Amino acid sequence: MKLTIYSLRGVEFEGNAMSFNVKTKSGEITLLDHHRPLITLLEEGAAKIGLLDQSVRNFEIKSGFLEMDDHDNLSILAD
Repeated sequence: MKLTIYSLRGVEFEGNAMSFNVKTKSGEITLLDHHRPLITLLEEGAAKIGLLDQSVRNFEIKSGFLEMDDHDNLSILAD
């Protein structure tokens, strides 16, 4: 999936990812390729980006929301 993380400072991450794990208002979720379209609010905590080279990148989130569209584009607007 193509992942883009935006903050007030600008684009924090843009690239391909295998997975994205984050806390939401409904609980912790992991998004993978071909996930159903989704828009949800994010909770404070560490988000984990699973990269194509099998490494993991952590990203701290205070609040925000995410949108997964039906073309495997995941956009995060985070504080």
